[in-house]
Amino acid sequence: MENLALIDSFSEFKDDKLIDRVTLMAILEDVFRNALKKKYGDDDNFDIIINPDKGDLEIWRNRIVVADGEVEDENQEISLTEARKIEPDFEVGEDVSEEVKLVDLGRRAILALRQNLISKIHEHDNTNIYKQFKDLVGELYTAEVHHIRHRAVILLDDEGNEIILPKDKQIPSDFFRKGENVRGVIQSVELKGNKPMIVMSRTAPEFLEKLFEQEIPEVFDGLISIKKVVRIPGDKAKVAVDSYDDRIDPVGACVGVKGSRIHGIVRELKNENIDVINFTENINLLLTRSLSPAKITS
Repeated sequence: MENLALIDSFSEFKDDKLIDRVTLMAILEDVFRNALKKKYGDDDNFDIIINPDKGDLEIWRNRIVVADGEVEDENQEISLTEARKIEPDFEVGEDVSEEVKLVDLGRRAILALRQNLISKIHEHDNTNIYKQFKDLVGELYTAEVHHIRHRAVILLDDEGNEIILPKDKQIPSDFFRKGENVRGVIQSVELKGNKPMIVMSRTAPEFLEKLFEQEIPEVFDGLISIKKVVRIPGDKAKVAVDSYDDRIDPVGACVGVKGSRIHGIVRELKNENIDVINFTENINLLLTRSLSPAKITS
């Protein structure tokens, strides 16, 4: 296989994984240098020129011309006779650069090289996904039901990223169908064998808090703050709110006329009774308000 054809076959990864040109070049060079080290023991005297956009690849080995019979390192040195087969004017002490074809590495090395490339690109992709979702922990997220298992629902987002919604992170009355969209908060992201494991929760207090942010403009704008959320998922919840503006009634703004603002949140939480209370620094008064019966239902 010629260098051009091999690189051309690798170009698919750039489009499939949306890897930028600079990153792809760095991965390709790293993979080729590993192959050269295995073949020649060292890669310091090799120049690798890659243009992944055009599918161009050149590998050049640089060696010093030494007198016949004085070659001690075949990777770093070349005899005068061999050098003059490349160019008849070479003299002892001069540098010789000759192109290395990938076919010279052998079929097994080429197959290993391709496998290594796939592994590196997957590793890069997984690292990026991990970083992306690590920044989304605690944020509201929507994904589509892909597969329903006994202990978890497997979701896929628009980019094809897999998100796990475990049974114990589901509201007890949750019922999902394949293809429907599900909202929750990203609760945790871990790397398991270099693969990101993204966990969503619909039972976390943060889910209710983020729903308030999304549905109630004053909360989104920061005029009303959510001080504390306590839930028994699917049953009842207490939300303590406060306002930085004395002209705003935080409870009334969150509930709306006849519960108009909060009904959408209640439906999302499968008719979870939500009691919105005024926050106070007076612990006894706050406790009294917290223990009062929930009043907002669907």
